[in-house]
Amino acid sequence: MTIHKIRATALAAAMLGAAMGATAADTQSESTSSVPPMAQSQLDMAQTAAKMALDSLGVQLFGYMRSGAYYAKDGLAKGQYSLSDVGFTRLGNEGDTYLEFGLGKKWQISGAKLGTYWMPYLYNAQGVNVTGTKQVYVDISGLSFAPELSFWAGQRYHRIQDVHIIDQWLMEDGDNFGAGVDKIGLGAMGGWLNLAVYTEGNTDNSTTISNGKRLNFQLREIPVAPGGTLNLTGGVIRGKFADKTTSFALGALYNQKVGVLTNSLFVQGSNGHADLRGKFYQESSKNSDFVCKVPANLDNSCPDGELAPNPNPINNKPGAKQFRIVDAINWQSGAFGGQAFVGYHSVKPEDSGKTTTNLGAGGRLSYGVAPNIKLLGELNVATKKTDGTNTQRLDKETVAIAIAPNTDFWSRPEIRLYVSRVGGNEAARSNDLKSSLGTHSNAILAGIQVEAWWE
Repeated sequence: MTIHKIRATALAAAMLGAAMGATAADTQSESTSSVPPMAQSQLDMAQTAAKMALDSLGVQLFGYMRSGAYYAKDGLAKGQYSLSDVGFTRLGNEGDTYLEFGLGKKWQISGAKLGTYWMPYLYNAQGVNVTGTKQVYVDISGLSFAPELSFWAGQRYHRIQDVHIIDQWLMEDGDNFGAGVDKIGLGAMGGWLNLAVYTEGNTDNSTTISNGKRLNFQLREIPVAPGGTLNLTGGVIRGKFADKTTSFALGALYNQKVGVLTNSLFVQGSNGHADLRGKFYQESSKNSDFVCKVPANLDNSCPDGELAPNPNPINNKPGAKQFRIVDAINWQSGAFGGQAFVGYHSVKPEDSGKTTTNLGAGGRLSYGVAPNIKLLGELNVATKKTDGTNTQRLDKETVAIAIAPNTDFWSRPEIRLYVSRVGGNEAARSNDLKSSLGTHSNAILAGIQVEAWWE
């Protein structure tokens, strides 16, 4: 019996690998798929067979990965040219390897449904190597006293929506140890309510100084117009912060679908030690208990007998008032698809009082030229200005050719051959882009990259 289960699991994993990325991340592409009918039928059959095999075992496989071979002219940075979260677009600008592989197992016990999930990850980019755990949690649903509710505890993403081309989940409240309840019905109002509480630590950092705690809510998928839904989020944070013990965050996301277009408008604000999503912002950290009284040795060690107690072993970082508005649009019409955005983000730290303003706009176009081949183009412009300083500017252009299961914008896995040009003005080259551009006015990047997600 054990041998048959092992074989079935291996077969299911192989079948899932064959089907991985055959469906879009957004259901909007289903009605406008550019894949030929015969190929689509075969992909659907593979996906259905894989899902049935996994479901029969109660096994779930989910995750994301990207990797590749990267090049930068003149030995410059191979990616990550950015001024802010709205000052970055990712195509031809990552230059890294990232993998998160989720494993799940579901059971039914006395009529209740139990699930356990674990997602390790690894990240490698230009000398930085990090491994750890992104998610590890348990959920239970189908309880006799609340059959519609889902209870969970552990560390999980708890996500709502991202803007893919800037690699930002603008609405989520996970990543720390916590617990919550999802799918609280809202009656005639429609939609549902999620509630969660979190502590400051996570699996990769359980030593915390601020002793922060937070309460978050998500009001999800409230229908407000034909084709339009509203999401509302909020967070309350308390902790041992030097400047502010209680902080707040509020956010709204409105999605409107019109034909092949889906428009998403994010409006978010926060203060103190809450970030715009309602997660922790600028937690206090523990410095060394000792400092060196004289210049350190070349290896950063201190000469014998020259240590002294650190007068400020706790690094109390300042909170900030923040505001962000981002509008993103997605579409797929025949062979033509894409995503575009425009965004504004301001940060005013509560110690300096100087406001930093970030503006960004960009878009990625996808056009199918053959059953499994598409052309990609991406453009990004961004500025950053702090009171009393010159405005920094970044611009990036990328062209690529990609192969994928079909030519829809969201079709994955996708293997790309790309060339990018990234440039910045003098203010940017002297500040945020100094370590990546150096004395150069622009960088030429090229590479072969694969990106995939599966569930």
